[in-house]
Amino acid sequence: MNLSPDETIFWQYGFFIINLTIVTTWAIMLVLVTASFLITRNLKTGIRISRWQCILEIIVEGINNQMEEIGLKNPRYYIGFVGTLFLFIVVSNVLIILPWYEPPTGSLSTTTSLAICVFLAVPYFGISQTGLGGYLKTYIKPTFIMLPFNLISEITRTLALAVRLFGNMMSGGLIIAILLSITPFLFPVIMKVLGLLTGVVQAYIFSILATVYIAAAVQGSVKENK
Repeated sequence: MNLSPDETIFWQYGFFIINLTIVTTWAIMLVLVTASFLITRNLKTGIRISRWQCILEIIVEGINNQMEEIGLKNPRYYIGFVGTLFLFIVVSNVLIILPWYEPPTGSLSTTTSLAICVFLAVPYFGISQTGLGGYLKTYIKPTFIMLPFNLISEITRTLALAVRLFGNMMSGGLIIAILLSITPFLFPVIMKVLGLLTGVVQAYIFSILATVYIAAAVQGSVKENK
């Protein structure tokens, strides 16, 4: 039983390793890019649209509404990042229904990479919307005494994002593997269904937290209203 898809190695040369995590990650990205291309190549504005365009519009509208409720006044500016995070994580997690599949989010390297993306996106959006000075001022609010605590929080919340997603996905996969070895077929099926729910919830939580961090970085922006 593998605790992580990192343990399944297909090729290795020195420090260069191609493991199951890398293969499934790139496969999921390829699926998402291909699907988005096929769905968006014939978009229509009339009453009659394709089923896939309808599903895509529902997803985009839902993400936009969530970001607006959190406090981002111009969600179209951020949906490329937040939406991609959500779709990648949710697709990675729901494919757990496949018997041979191990989600890349069950690897700490993947979740750490996603958390680092959020870590870098926060100052990027903050500086682009409020300017360098405006963004740096957020570290000394409400008083300069908060500077070291705000700096520490940048690191700790990144670690929390990575460990939370990794821990939930790895534990779910481990429980299913154990049940498959000691119980009849019914219980693993139930756990698969619960795993689907957990995967979607984890994707939602990760995306919401990323949005909250970005919203905090761009608060008070005058450019957002343009």
